[in-house]
Formats: sequence, structure tokens, C-alpha cells
Amino acid sequence: MPSGPGVIPEERIAQICAALPPAIGSFLLTRQQDAPAIIAQQRRCGVNTVQICDRLETGVYQQLRAAMRGVSIVQVVHVTGEDAIEEACAIAPHVAGILLDSGNRLLARKELGGTGRTHNWEISRRIREKVDVPIFLAGGLYAGNVAEAIRVVRPYAVDVCTGVRTDGKLDAAKLTAFFEAVRAA
Repeated sequence: MPSGPGVIPEERIAQICAALPPAIGSFLLTRQQDAPAIIAQQRRCGVNTVQICDRLETGVYQQLRAAMRGVSIVQVVHVTGEDAIEEACAIAPHVAGILLDSGNRLLARKELGGTGRTHNWEISRRIREKVDVPIFLAGGLYAGNVAEAIRVVRPYAVDVCTGVRTDGKLDAAKLTAFFEAVRAA
């Protein structure tokens, strides 16, 4: 993850991906904004999904798809207000999925994930209703709110980071409680 806890070196990512069966989704969360840099990073790591945590500045999604055949692209949209709806609708035709998160890429020190904050789930629900790609929901989820988030948004999947950690480390009890809440939803 480009910000927040859990940064894994590229060499370790490549080792993990090499050991996975092909049917398992391996996500590379990248803060790169340049298509050639993203392509090079994916090739070094060997993942089958690239999650772009910031906006593309150089290059286009078509360039990424052409160079990374068989690799899914998931674009993060940081839901800071109503403008996220238009952003998600514009991106949707070019990606395999959209992850809605609570970061803020406009700050002097960008927040690209792992903030532990929720965002307006009604906006996320409206995005899910308007786009034709899977929606992954992130942002401040934990065992105590994930069922409500699923009820409101009806995402394809949920993504959790800080909500299952204690002192920056994964917490087995929080993980168990989170998965129980997801199953119950």
C-alpha cells in the first residue's frame, strides 16, 4: 500500500505472487501516476491486478491494457464529495473495477489509503448504481460498521486495512470479528 501500514517491498511481492495459483487475485496497490512506470512495476511484481491509488498523469488506460494483457486494472476514487460520481462514471469504461476509498489526493501530503476514515456511503451507493463495473468499498471499515456499509452500498467486495489492526499490526481477533460481520451481512 502506498500510504498507511503494510508496505511490502517489490521483491517480496514478486515472491508471494510466484507462489500463488493463477486463479488467486494478487493486487498491487501503486501510487505511480505514469503508465510506463505502472507497467514496469507490474512486470517486476508479477501481479494479476493493478490498483491505481492516484489519478493517471501520464499515459492512458488503453496503454496500460495493451501492455499488461490479462492484468486487471482497478482505479481508486477517493470519495470526498459529489464530484466522485462524475469521476467514477468517466473512469468506469476503462477499468475492470473501481475502489471507493476515503483518502484525499489533493492534500500537500496525499492520503491514498489506510486513513481509517469512512466517507459518505450514499455517494458510494449512487456510484455503484451508475457504473457497470464492480465496486470495491474501502474507508474506515471495521467489524462494527461493515454490515451497515454493505447494506447501504451493496458493493461487489469490501477492502479493509486499519480496521483489522492494533498498533499497526494485523490483529487476529479483529480479523475474525470483521469476517463474521461480513458473513452475517
